Amino acid sequence: MTDIIGAVGQTCECMNSCGVPAAVGAEFHSFFSIEDNWSSLKDAKEDLQVVQTTINCKVAVEIDKSRGVNPQVQLWLSRVEEIINDKTLEEEYNKLARCGFFCSCTPNFPRRRKVGKKITKYLGHVNDLIDNGKNFADVGVDLPVDPVDSIPIAKTFGMETMLEQLNKYFEDKERCIIGVWGQGGVGKTTLLTIFNNQLNGSKDFHVVILIDVSNSEMLDVRAMQRTITDRLGLPWVDTETEDTRARLLMKALARKRFVILLDDVRKEFHLEDICIPLPDTVNGSKIIMASREQDVCIEMGAQQSLIKMQLLGAQASWNLFFSNLSTDARRSIESSYSIKRQAEAITKSCQGLPLALNVTSRAMAGLKSLNDWRDAMSAISTDLIEIGGVEEIFQRMKYSYDKLDSTTKKCFLYCTLFPEYSSIRKEQLVDYWIAEGFIPQNQRWKGNVMIINKLKSACLLQETNSGQKVRLHNIIRHFGQWLANQESNFLVQSGQKVESVPEIEQWNGPQRISLMSNDIKNISLSPNCTNLETLLLQNNPNLKSLGPKFFKSMINLRVLDLSNTGIKELPECDALCQLHYLNLSQTPIIKLPKKFWVLKELRYLDLSLTDSLEETYDNCSKLLKLRILNLFRSHYGIREISNLNLDTLKELNFLGITICTEDVLKKLKKTDPLAKSTYRLSLTNCPRMRSVHVTDFNQMEHLQELYIESCPKLSELVMDQDKGGVSNLEVLTLRELPSLDNILVQSSAHYFRRLRELTIYECHKLQNINWVARLESLEKLVVSSCNGMVHIIENYQGAMQNKRNGLSEEEEIQMLIEEACQINISENKKATGEEVVENIEFPKLRSILLFDLQNLESICSPRNFQSLESVRVQECPSLVRLPVSRNHKIINLRQICGSSEWWNRLEWDGKETRRDMENYFIAI
Repeated sequence: MTDIIGAVGQTCECMNSCGVPAAVGAEFHSFFSIEDNWSSLKDAKEDLQVVQTTINCKVAVEIDKSRGVNPQVQLWLSRVEEIINDKTLEEEYNKLARCGFFCSCTPNFPRRRKVGKKITKYLGHVNDLIDNGKNFADVGVDLPVDPVDSIPIAKTFGMETMLEQLNKYFEDKERCIIGVWGQGGVGKTTLLTIFNNQLNGSKDFHVVILIDVSNSEMLDVRAMQRTITDRLGLPWVDTETEDTRARLLMKALARKRFVILLDDVRKEFHLEDICIPLPDTVNGSKIIMASREQDVCIEMGAQQSLIKMQLLGAQASWNLFFSNLSTDARRSIESSYSIKRQAEAITKSCQGLPLALNVTSRAMAGLKSLNDWRDAMSAISTDLIEIGGVEEIFQRMKYSYDKLDSTTKKCFLYCTLFPEYSSIRKEQLVDYWIAEGFIPQNQRWKGNVMIINKLKSACLLQETNSGQKVRLHNIIRHFGQWLANQESNFLVQSGQKVESVPEIEQWNGPQRISLMSNDIKNISLSPNCTNLETLLLQNNPNLKSLGPKFFKSMINLRVLDLSNTGIKELPECDALCQLHYLNLSQTPIIKLPKKFWVLKELRYLDLSLTDSLEETYDNCSKLLKLRILNLFRSHYGIREISNLNLDTLKELNFLGITICTEDVLKKLKKTDPLAKSTYRLSLTNCPRMRSVHVTDFNQMEHLQELYIESCPKLSELVMDQDKGGVSNLEVLTLRELPSLDNILVQSSAHYFRRLRELTIYECHKLQNINWVARLESLEKLVVSSCNGMVHIIENYQGAMQNKRNGLSEEEEIQMLIEEACQINISENKKATGEEVVENIEFPKLRSILLFDLQNLESICSPRNFQSLESVRVQECPSLVRLPVSRNHKIINLRQICGSSEWWNRLEWDGKETRRDMENYFIAI
C-alpha cells in the first residue's frame, strides 16, 4: 500500500510538471493521501484551539477595559466554534476507515474520493483561520459615546417624593428649565445623579450631560466646555478661545435633543456664554439645575418649575444611617435596646441631612459595645461653643475627622487651600504632601493609595470621573476650613478674584497661605512671617513682581508655587533654606538668582515652559537633593556638553530637559542614570542636527513626550524598531523643521504602539505621512502649515509607484508577482465566501485637525474608520474630497468643521453621501 501511494505521489508530481491542471493533481493527492491529510487536520484543529484560547483571553481583557469586541473577531470566533463542534466529517472518515480504504469493493472508491476532497478543503479552511487569528491587530474596539453616562451610586433612601416631582415636571412639555434648590448636603447632587441614570435607555434624547458648575466666585467656562466636548465625543483643542469653542459647541448641541443637568449653580450666568442653547417646546430639550438658593434658580429661568429639597424623615434617616454600619455594629444594635437608643440619638442629631448621616455613620461603622456607642454620642454632642446652622453640622461631622490619623488629617486640611470650584490633580497633591513632609520621599504610593482612598472612604474627598483628580464637596470644604481655623492657622483667599494681597499684619501668624487663582498685580510688602510653611500664588497671570525683601523672614517656607504668573525675576531668596518645592513653570522668568544654590533642601524644581529663561548660573547641578527637575520646553536649553553636568544629582528620578546641540544629546543618551530619569525631552534650535534616530533613545526607557522644534537642517527622522522592545513614547511634536523631508518607519510600527498624539507644524518639505496609518494607538492627529503636504496618506497606487522607484528590474518584477498572488488569493476567498481579513488602519484615531495646508489634495483614500469622531479643516483650499464614499462610512463621526466655502467645493461620489455627511457639518 505504501508503495502504491508513493508511486501515486510521483505520478502527481509528473502530472504537474507536464502541464496537467493543478485541480486534477490536487484531487489525486486528496484521494491517495487521505490518512496523512486527516492527521494534518487533527493537528491543525489543535493549533486552532490554541489560537482560539489566546483570542478569548484578549477579548476578556478588552471587555474588562469596557471596550467592545471587533466584529471581525466575533465572526472569526463563531466560525472557529462551528468547525471545532462539527463532527460530521469525523463520522464520515471513521465510517470509511471501518470499511477499509482499499478493499475489493469498488463502491468505496467514490466515497473515498468525496471524503478526501472534504478533508483537504477543511484543512485549508482551518489553516486560513489560524493565520487570520494570528494577524488580528486589535481584538477590541472603542464603543461609541453613550447618550447617558451612568454614574455608580450607593443605595439611597427617602428620595422617592423628590424624584416623583422631578419626573412630573420633566414630562411636562411646557417646562423646559427646572430648578432644584436646598441647603448644602441635602441630596441635590444625588437626585440629579439618580435622574441621570434613570434616563439610560431612553430614546427620547440624543445626549444627557451632567455638569458640575460650582461657580461660587468665578465661572469655570473652560471646565464646563470640556465636559460638554467630551460627552459629545468631540476633540478638545487647547488653542481655541472660549468664544470660538462656545460657537462650535452651540451649533453641535442645537442639532440634538439634549438634557443638561447643571449641579451646584451658585450664581446666575448666561447659558449662551458656555455654549448651551436655550431649550424650548419646539426642540424638546431640557435643562435641570441644582442650587442652594431659590433666587438663583429663578434668575436662570426656572421660576415656573421649582422643587425644594426636603430633609430626610426619621425612618429614611435611620435606614440611611443603618445601611452604612458593619454587620457587627448592626447586630449590636439589634441585640441591645440601650445601644439602639444611642444610635437613634446620633441619627437624630444629624437632623435628616444626608451628608451628615453618611459621614457620621461610616465613622461609626465598626462600633460594637455600649461603651463605644456612648463615647461616640459624647464626642458628637460635646458643645465646645454654642453654634448653630452649618456649624452645628460641622460639629456632628467632626467625629469622623477625629478618627483619622494625624498624617491623614493634615492631608485633608491641605485640600482646603484650593479654590471652591476646582478639582485637584492627585499627582500635584502628592507632590505637595511629600514636600511638606507628610509622606516620606520614597513612599509616594502611600499618598496615591492609602491617604486618598482613606479620605474617600470617610466621605471627605470625592474622585472625579476621570480618576486623575479629586475634589471636596462644598460643605466638606467649609467644614475643613472651620477645622483649620481651630487647629491650624490658614489664610485662604483662593479663587476669589482678589486684586491685592492681605494686609501685612495678616501674614504674621498663618502656617499656610493660599492666594491662588486670583487677579493680584504685584506684591510689594516685606512681611514678617517666620511661621509660614506654604505659599501658593499660582494662576495669578497678572502678578508681575515681588518686593525685594519679600522672602526675608520666610525661614521655614517649604512649598512655594509661582506657576502661571507674570514673575520675571525672583527677589533675594537666601532665607529660603528650608524650601523643598518650587514651581516656576509657565512664567516669563529671565534668570535664576546667582545664589540660588543656597536652596540646598530643594527636592522639586519645575522650570518647564519658561519661554524667557536665559541663565541658571549652573545652579541646578548644585541642588544635590533634587528628585524632580523639569526644564522641558524651556528657553534655557543645554548647548554645551559641559553644561550637562547633572551627574551630581544622584537622587534624581524625573528629568524634563531641553537640548540645543547634537553633542549634548549624544552624551545624554550615554549617561545611564540621566537617560533613565528622562520623561520629557525637547530638541530645540539644534543648528547642525541633520538626522534623529528615535530608537537610539532606548536608554530613556521612561520617555513619554518628545518635542522637536526649530532645527533648520534636520532632514530625516528615523523611527525603526531594529533595537527591539516597545517605546513608552505617548506624545510626539515636530515643529518648524523646514528641511525635514523624510520620516522612515518600518513596515510594522509596533515599536510606537503607545503613541497617542502626533502634531506636525511648519514642516514644509513633507509631502505625506503614510506611516501614521500603522500607529495602532494614535488618537489625535494635528497637521498645520506644511506647504509641501499633498496627501496625509497617499493612495495605494501612488504609494506603490513611489515604492517601485529605485528598484531594479528584477526587484520590480518580483514585487508585481507578489501583488498578483495576493490579489488572486483574496479573489479566490471572496469567490468561495471565505473571510478576507484586511489590515486595519487608524484603529483608535478619534480626531483629525488640519490647518493652513495650501497644497493638500487628500487626507487618504476612503475607508471604514473605526473610531474617528471629528474632522476639522481650516485654510486648505485644495482639499476637495473627504475619505468617505457610498461603501466607506465614518461610523462614529460626530462633527466636520470647516468654512461654508470649503464645504461647497467638496466633491462626492453621490448625492446620498453628501446628504449623509451634511448632518455632521458645522461651519466655522
